[in-house]
Amino acid sequence: MKNIQATEWCRHFIREQVKPGDLCIDATAGNGHDTELLCRLAGAEGRVLAFDIQETALKKTEQRLREAGLHAGARLILDSHVHMDKYAEKETVSCIVFNFGYLPGGDHGLATRPETSLAAVKTGLALLKTGGLMSLCIYSGGDTGYGERDVLLPFLRELDEREYLVIRCEYMNRRKDPPLPVLVVKLRRHPCTEASTLL
Repeated sequence: MKNIQATEWCRHFIREQVKPGDLCIDATAGNGHDTELLCRLAGAEGRVLAFDIQETALKKTEQRLREAGLHAGARLILDSHVHMDKYAEKETVSCIVFNFGYLPGGDHGLATRPETSLAAVKTGLALLKTGGLMSLCIYSGGDTGYGERDVLLPFLRELDEREYLVIRCEYMNRRKDPPLPVLVVKLRRHPCTEASTLL
């Protein structure tokens, strides 16, 4: 058994989730690792939307995809993940991946923020189709502090259990605030959405 990182733990479930032809979102493109994985899994018939507010991140992601021959199925978007719903319809997305914090190798002062991260997660939940998966790697301590963790976890804990399954995993014997991987599965359509489709 290898020394599993939080991102790799999440990717295990992402690999089980995404099927050829799916629409997926990498909400924090960064260096493009998750975007590449989603493109491979969704295949030539699928689509992947990758968001970042840093042009540097999108350039690195584009280079990674081109080197892998996967750029055709991806759309790289210089915009906040708060605005994901401008680019995808409600209840159409199979998988959304968040890897919070700062761009690895980049400016640590440019990092995701509690208020925008919470807004983006709320937006993403509405985009997930029934059976869809949201993967979140939540970092705390160090440069980014605890604000993001302390906003996201209480919100996720209170999601309606009839509509969402929320699974939190944590390292028990690692110090210095190891990342928290969290999975959210959408179990059914929101009743309000169901009602609107019948009108």
